Amino acid sequence: MGSAIGSILPLALGIAISPIPIIAAILMLLSPKARGTSLGFLLGWVLGIIVAVVVFTLLSSLIPASSDGSKPTAGVIKLVLGAALLFLAARQWRSRPKGDAEPALPKWMTAIDTMTAGKALGLGFLLSALNPKNLLMGVAAGVAIGAAGVTAGEATLTIVIFVVIAASTVAIPVIGYLAASSRMAAPLQALRTWLVHNNATVMSILLLVIGVVVIGKGLENF
Repeated sequence: MGSAIGSILPLALGIAISPIPIIAAILMLLSPKARGTSLGFLLGWVLGIIVAVVVFTLLSSLIPASSDGSKPTAGVIKLVLGAALLFLAARQWRSRPKGDAEPALPKWMTAIDTMTAGKALGLGFLLSALNPKNLLMGVAAGVAIGAAGVTAGEATLTIVIFVVIAASTVAIPVIGYLAASSRMAAPLQALRTWLVHNNATVMSILLLVIGVVVIGKGLENF
């Protein structure tokens, strides 16, 4: 199980450090319907992570091992996922704003002030389960767990660890704001400003590192 946890830790951190969902959560916390939308978004975010990693854990557990115990099929999948992450890293780096240019944000962020809790839940689910960057890391985590040869209990514990880490950066500001809203507004606004201006740089470096790690893990399966 230790090997499986070691494999999923950088992937969980990759999802956790992704700036866009953190920015979305902060905007919801600064909106008129802060409590309902932020809790809905957090629930959707957690559910999306769970669905992605559980589905691909179950699918990858069906991958047969070769006679010498290696899993070349799982290795190939990891190599492909790693290459896809490197491609996204390069694209993200090219999209970073130049000089003092104002970064472009997704158009759906302008509608957050009028968003209901149900729509926020759906948005959280889509960003965690279907966003290409997060989905690739969820798939890689599922393949790592499913191919590790662990028991059902060990796989469940590993998934729980993955979900807790991956969801932490959205959960912490939401819980902190709901506990002390009057003191959190200014720090959240400052964090949002920094994340908006550094989103592309952060994600490109993050995807580069994780892509290399996933490729290295894939090579270990041969």
